[in-house]
Amino acid sequence: MSAKLAIVVPCYNEEEVFPTTVARLLALLDGLQARGAVTPDSFLLFVDDGSRDRTWSLIEEYTARDRRVHGLKLSRNCGHQNALLAGLALAEADALVSIDADLQDDPEVIGAMVAKYHEGCEVVYGVRNSRASDSAFKRLTARGYYRTMQLFGVEIVYDHADFRLLSKRVVAHLQEYAEVNMFLRAVIPLLGFRSGIVYYERAPRFAGISKYPLRKMLAFAITGITSFSVAPLRFITLLGFLTFMFSFVMVFWVLYGKLAHGNVIPGWASSVIPIYFLGGAQLLSIGVLGEYVAKIYLESKRRPRYIVEKQV
Repeated sequence: MSAKLAIVVPCYNEEEVFPTTVARLLALLDGLQARGAVTPDSFLLFVDDGSRDRTWSLIEEYTARDRRVHGLKLSRNCGHQNALLAGLALAEADALVSIDADLQDDPEVIGAMVAKYHEGCEVVYGVRNSRASDSAFKRLTARGYYRTMQLFGVEIVYDHADFRLLSKRVVAHLQEYAEVNMFLRAVIPLLGFRSGIVYYERAPRFAGISKYPLRKMLAFAITGITSFSVAPLRFITLLGFLTFMFSFVMVFWVLYGKLAHGNVIPGWASSVIPIYFLGGAQLLSIGVLGEYVAKIYLESKRRPRYIVEKQV
């Protein structure tokens, strides 16, 4: 049985790649419709996340050309995750696929995702089968990040970003998660439902520049960890306990040196090093606590995650 498919594409300053992206995704819809996998009213939804170039003008231009192209303009740059949520919330379809506009995620595997949906999967993850296109630094940091998330008890699919298929029912339940600090890569596995995986080769960026420099990648990583795990807080407790025990041992060591040998090791190291150690531990602890307090502060204000300025 055919399903109505919506392909949600968040866009931020994507004018260079946009025409090619539209052409490839429309050709994909044609192929899926010809095979009877999707209905003729399947469509693309481009979400303009406060772009400063001609992205929105291009979206309006293509919506006038083809009824299967739709657009959503946010009032400002709300961030990739919020742009995705806006598109998923407003796209009415049986199955919804999210994919970035830069063509690094292979659109051709959307057909395999739809096939798994017809087999009964309500969540289908697009997972990279290698990181050969990444730099050595990015491979190292990515692997370290996923392992850290798993170490902290966060359920996350290894090497999966935001390329996935969700059923209409899953999207409806996703709307019940109202936190401001949304991290979809960890939220989606929490929803449950029958899931599947399709593997693909990630391509180099077709055009334009990456919208995730190192600064944003680090902020995104911190958000993911602190939004889904209390392990850092427990690490502080463990660190405090170990520091206390270390100091306790030092007291006995000094007393033993004084009573057994009549002297202690002279020099500043025995006094200055513990000061630096304790000072660093305190600053680290305050920083981690501050990150969680900031999360509470942002959630307590209950501000909207995005505002839709225009829809075509």
